[in-house]
Amino acid sequence: MVVSPLTASSDPHLFIRERRERWQELEALLQRTRGRRRQPLSASEVEALGRHYRQVTSDLAIARRDFPHERVRHYLEQLVGRAHPAVYHRSTGQWQSVTHFVRRGFPRAFREARPYTAVAFAALALPFLLALILTLADPTVGRIILPPGQLVDKIEQGQSWMEIGRGERGLASSFIMTNNIRVAIFAFAGGIAFGLVTLLVLVQNGIVLGATAGLAIQHGLGGSLISFVSPHGGIEMTVIFIAGGAGLRIGHALLRPGLISRRAALTSSALRAIPLLFGCVPLLMIAGTLEGFVSPSGIPNLAKFIIGAFALILLYSYLLLAGREPAPHP
Repeated sequence: MVVSPLTASSDPHLFIRERRERWQELEALLQRTRGRRRQPLSASEVEALGRHYRQVTSDLAIARRDFPHERVRHYLEQLVGRAHPAVYHRSTGQWQSVTHFVRRGFPRAFREARPYTAVAFAALALPFLLALILTLADPTVGRIILPPGQLVDKIEQGQSWMEIGRGERGLASSFIMTNNIRVAIFAFAGGIAFGLVTLLVLVQNGIVLGATAGLAIQHGLGGSLISFVSPHGGIEMTVIFIAGGAGLRIGHALLRPGLISRRAALTSSALRAIPLLFGCVPLLMIAGTLEGFVSPSGIPNLAKFIIGAFALILLYSYLLLAGREPAPHP
């Protein structure tokens, strides 16, 4: 009887014992291609690398189907993730690499990380809603949350803080881009502290934004705030969620490394998370440009809403649809 490659015992421990040897052989080959003491593989070793990769990919499919909640699934995902670049590495020109990343790499990385991005969204959105509701119920809460200064004073006087003079918009746009990139990097890098710093950044930003929105609404500035935020806010917040999700992915790998060392888990998760951060940079530049030039402009509010909606439709069409493999023909 021929045994199907996608059949396995219902016992995860037996599954591991039957296949552990080829996993270890693939690990050893990958180790030789990395680090300071990397060595070129012989022709037979390259062939073995491809063979083991295909076998481990099949093992991963079994683990996802039969053992979705076992540590072996996480281990195999990390192993396949580390092996893929070694197997499919191609010497392409720099421009080709960039275009491939834009067309396929970044949107695929986004879709793969969607669970972490969703957690980052919740970590910011829930504190935002809580701070907003509490501030609307009692403006004192907003004054306690926000540091005393010009912003709070202007809001309480019913004065908008969102105007930017024409001559200052270029400088403001540059400052906004730099600040947003810094926040995204900080949210991403916080993952190294087991994701705790990332969560702190997201929660803190959610509380501050919620309190600011609550005070603005209380003092008759809600409409001005919405019209100002609408052109750029969707892109800007999406990027923060993506960067925060990438940081949480690193933190999760450190907390639950599976069957490999924390160092190997960190390396594997970082290789998957770093492309997300690179992809965020041009999006933040777009958001900064909109925030510096379109949001404070005198164009009608309806036009600002349309620009923001169109930007979000384009962004999520790209993130959710770009880079998909075409469906096979029957």
